[in-house]
Order: sequence, then structure tokens, then C-alpha cells
Amino acid sequence: MVAFDQIPAVDPTVEVPDPHADDPIFDLHVAGKMEVASTVALNGPDELSMAYTPGVAKVCEAIAADPGVYYDYTWTANTVAVITDGTAVLGLGDIGPKAAMPVMEGKAILFKQFGGIDGIPICLDTTDTDEIVETVIRLAPSFGGINLEDISAPRCFEIEERLKQALDIPVFHDDQHGTAVVTLAALENAMKLTGKYHDTVRIVVSGAGAAGVAVTRILLAAGYRDIAVVDRAGVLHRDRDDMNPSKRSLAAETADTTGRWGTLAAVMDGADVYIGLSGGSVPEDVVASMAEEPIIFGLANPTPEVHPDLAHKYARVVATGRSDFPNQINNVLAFPGIFRGAFDARATAITEGMKLAAAQALAAIVGDELREDYIIPSPFDPRVGPTVASAVAEAARRDGVARR
Repeated sequence: MVAFDQIPAVDPTVEVPDPHADDPIFDLHVAGKMEVASTVALNGPDELSMAYTPGVAKVCEAIAADPGVYYDYTWTANTVAVITDGTAVLGLGDIGPKAAMPVMEGKAILFKQFGGIDGIPICLDTTDTDEIVETVIRLAPSFGGINLEDISAPRCFEIEERLKQALDIPVFHDDQHGTAVVTLAALENAMKLTGKYHDTVRIVVSGAGAAGVAVTRILLAAGYRDIAVVDRAGVLHRDRDDMNPSKRSLAAETADTTGRWGTLAAVMDGADVYIGLSGGSVPEDVVASMAEEPIIFGLANPTPEVHPDLAHKYARVVATGRSDFPNQINNVLAFPGIFRGAFDARATAITEGMKLAAAQALAAIVGDELREDYIIPSPFDPRVGPTVASAVAEAARRDGVARR
């Protein structure tokens, strides 16, 4: 063992080099990407007495007498909690709550930029389903909505469902439903280009995790019928005995529409649409076996399941999850407008009708400009947020979940 007096002293005058110096990405993240700012001035005792004691007591008493005015006099009507446990972060996987914080901060600033909503990142130091649900329920009075983010499947399904049952504010797992909304919008426009029909088009969804389940269900709700969902063991089918509850449920929902089972290669033969939500790589001969003028969405990031260079050899329409190729399926096209619309309507939940309305509104923005390399608008198109929000608020009122 080395004695303490033998350990060399650290010279405070010697500067330790920063391994991340001169990296513009790290420079942008120094001290985080967001801050809390006051919406009222505090320039003197009069303003202080109204913003805090004694004036604030009048507002507290009003809320205690009528909890319905809570959203009128606090920030909650425009604030969403962005909550993760760090178990399924981007393409990084289970990196833990601290390493997830830069992503949650990023999500929060996207809420602000594209929806005018204040997002508060919360990274929970637990992966226990019961603890997550209980924690979020206890935090919920501080927020107008809950955005669940980067929680691994299948736990994410139970967590979302239990929170939806327990809370009277919107609960939305973006990895599921944001992806589903944008995928449906893009597919609707791709279908117009190819002249294919909802009730006859053959679709293969590769991946039965959070996004795969949600994409399949929104496609079924939109009228698509022939959908084969594939995981590592092949097509989800009622006769398989190796599936978790979410996969068994999805198998039951899709079995009557396809009746097919087997490997990815088997169901890709003659398929009109491929939607990749799983990673991995699809061999060229499998891609070549698809129907004429197929639609290929390789959405894994950063490496699509079918690289666009390969996909374009066979497909009429190609989309990815990447920003450096046309037709990016980007969740930022959906979640800010969905929450904006839900908040504008003071919705108690986000319904299937609201998601479908968001997808239809998003697809309609493209309009007469529709072409093979433009089936979905840019996140920077100023029409996106307001258009989606308006459609979602209207759907909330139609579905009976709006409070105004």
C-alpha cells in the first residue's frame, strides 16, 4: 500500500486538458440547454408583494375553494413533464438516468421551440414499474401533461396504461405514438403516389417493440388491414408460445387480417410496404422480392434497415429516420402539436381519435407539393405545429375529453 505522504501532490497551476475541448457539440451542451425564466417583473416591493406574500395567498385560497381555476393561475396549463428511466435512450439503450438527461433536455427545448410548451426533464433513478407509476402520480399535480420517453418495452406499455387510468391529464409515450403518427402521415401520402389501396395493400412491420406496436395499431385504426408484424423469431402469430403479453395481443389483432407466418423473408415476398422499426439489415434479395413500386421506410437510426441507396433500386418511395435523407420520419413533427392541441382544449387524455387527427393534418400540409422525395413536411415548416394542434383540439372536443 502506498503511504499518503508518497502520493504526488496535484499542482493547481497545471491545467488539465479537456478531452472535449473544441468540439461544437459539447460546447453547445455546456451547463445544459435550458433555464427557468420569470414571466413577471419584480422591480419593487409592490410587484414582490403580489407575486409572493401576501398577495399570492389570495390565489391559493381561490384554488382551494375551486380547484377548477388551478390551470388558470399556475404554469401547469402549459407545462409537460418529460420523464424517463434511461433504459431505452435513442440508439444507445440502457444508459441510466444521468446519461439520459441531455436527451430529455433536448426534448424539452423541442416542446418550447415547436409547441410553445414548457417541458421539464425528469430522470428517475428506478426501473421498477410500480415505483415509476407511483412517482409520476405523485408528481402529476405540478404538470398539465406527462410525456414518457425512452422507457424500454414491454414495461413502457404497462406504465403508460396505468398512468392513463390514474390521471386526468394527457399521458403520451412518444416513442410509441409520436412515431406512429408521423409514420401514418407519411404512409398516407406515399399511398397516394403509388395508387395502392388501404384494404388490399400488404404491409410488413419489422419490430414489435414500443414503436412497432403503436405503428401497427394506428395503421389498423386508419383502415389498413393486411399487416404482418415480425420480430427476431418471425411473424407474430397466435400459435407461437414465446411472446410477451403485448406481442400476444398484437398477434390476435393482426392474425385475422393476414393469416401468414414465418420469417421476414417469407412475408416480404410480394409485400407492398416495409416499415423497419427494429434495426438490423434486410438483404437485397429480400428487398427485391417485394411487389412493384414498393414503399420502404427504414426507420432505425443511425443505420436504416434498408439503406436508401439500396431501397431506391427497387422502391417508389423511401423514408428514413435520418435528417440527411429526404422524407425524415421525425417525432418532432407530432408531439409538440399534439400536446399544444391537448392543452388548448384542456383535454383529460390523448385519444386514438386525436392521434389520427394529428396524422391526417400532418399529411395534408404537403398538399399539391406531394412527390417521391416530399411525403412529409419539414419540422421547420411553420404550419406544422399550429395545424396539428388545431386538428388535435377539435378531435378532443369531438371525442368528449375536452374541458373547454
